[in-house]
Amino acid sequence: MKLKFGVVVFPGSNCDDDMVYVLRDLLDQEVVKLWHKDTDLQNVHGVILPGGFAYGDYLRAGALAKFSPIMESIKSFAADDGFVLGICNGFQVLCEAGLLPGALLPNDNQKFISKNIYIKADNRETIITNKIPSERALKIPIAHAEGKYYADGKTLTRMRKNGQILFRYSDEFGRLSEEFNPNGSIENIAGICNENKNVYGMMPHPERAADDELGNTDGLLIFDSIITSLEGKIFY
Repeated sequence: MKLKFGVVVFPGSNCDDDMVYVLRDLLDQEVVKLWHKDTDLQNVHGVILPGGFAYGDYLRAGALAKFSPIMESIKSFAADDGFVLGICNGFQVLCEAGLLPGALLPNDNQKFISKNIYIKADNRETIITNKIPSERALKIPIAHAEGKYYADGKTLTRMRKNGQILFRYSDEFGRLSEEFNPNGSIENIAGICNENKNVYGMMPHPERAADDELGNTDGLLIFDSIITSLEGKIFY
C-alpha cells in the first residue's frame, strides 16, 4: 500500500507543487492538496505544510495562516499522534499555531537568504532523521528572511533533554560553529520537533534536494526516513 500525504496550500504557498512532485512522482506516494479553507484532511497518513509566503507574511510569517480553518483539523490530527511536517514557512506556521515551541525571527543580516547550506542531524532516532548516517552532513537549500530560530533558556533545556533538536547548521564535515550559522539561529538550530515527536519543523528545503537533475539528492534521506517510519507504524 502507498502512504497518503496531504500538502496544505495557503494563499501565498509556492513550494506545494515541489513537494507534490517529490512525493508523488519521485517517491510513488499518494498525494492530495489541502486548501487552507478545508477542514477534511481526507484520511491522510501525514500532513505537510510547505514553504512560501502564506498571506504574504503580513504581520509576521505564519501569523495569519494559523487562523485558517484547516489548522484546527491539523491540531486535532496532531493531538491524535498524526505526523505533521512544516518546511520553512510551514515551520513558521506551526510555531505560530503553538504546535512547536519557540519562534522564527528575522535573519540577523535583515536580508532574504537563498543558498545551499549544510545541516547535521542532532537526533537520529526520529521519524524524519532515522535514515541519516551518523557521520553525514546534508547539503540542503535555504530560502528565507525569517529563519532565525529562538526559544528561551528554559524551553531549550527541556528540548535538549527530550531530544527535540533535530538539525543544526554545520559545515560540510558536520562541524558546528557560529561561522556556519546562516541566520543567527540560537545554538545553530535548523529543525525541531514537539515533545511527542510527531510534529516537525525545519527551515531548509529537502524537497529542493531530492532530484538527480538538480545535482543533489541529500533531501531523499529525510523523505526515506519519513516513509519508512510511517509504513512501519501504519501498515505493520
